[in-house]
Amino acid sequence: MDGILIVNKPQGMTSHDVVDFMRRRFGFKKVGHAGTLDPMATGVLVMLIGKSTKHSNSLSNEEKEYEATMTLGARSDTGDAWGKLEPSGKLPDLRREDIEKVFAKFTGDIEQVPPMYSAIKMNGKKLYELARKGLSANPKARKIRIKELVITRIAMPEISFRVVCSKGTYVRQLCVDIGEEFGCGAYLSKLTRTRSGNCRIEESISMDELKGADIVFLGKKLFMS
Repeated sequence: MDGILIVNKPQGMTSHDVVDFMRRRFGFKKVGHAGTLDPMATGVLVMLIGKSTKHSNSLSNEEKEYEATMTLGARSDTGDAWGKLEPSGKLPDLRREDIEKVFAKFTGDIEQVPPMYSAIKMNGKKLYELARKGLSANPKARKIRIKELVITRIAMPEISFRVVCSKGTYVRQLCVDIGEEFGCGAYLSKLTRTRSGNCRIEESISMDELKGADIVFLGKKLFMS
């Protein structure tokens, strides 16, 4: 069986957990995915089965779309709600126009320094491996593209937004950087990937559906690559 399966990854599972599940549940020998999602994140995980695994690089390079919520007034060592939180003790009085001006600074072609809790390698070591040992590093800023950054809800201390971005964009780092612009710190408190390339969450299958599926049902859910 070959093809692309769009899975709606639940919170708490790693992308590799979903790969392992597919191997065990359906006996697939070749299974991969096109773009990792953090355990805290939910949404579109593009699964590649059989011969479709050869398209991993090209599909991973496609733009992504997310719906996210950031919380102001605290900082996290991981950049998200699952890290160690340290309240900043202050929350500025921000008007919508103030928030929009800051968001505008992060739209277009920008440079982003990857977070320490990431799988990027420096000197052969993944950054998160160094971070877990209490070691620091100075990863180089990378060019990314924020095609769209739209505020969808303001309910302080939370700001929700939709972002369309290039491969390699860390939304939690985006929240951290915006929080520093506000001067009060911020962290990512919710993240759902709604699209990866042409693969949309509306076409996805949940893990509960997968657990009850047989090979015939699965075949009907596959897209050909």
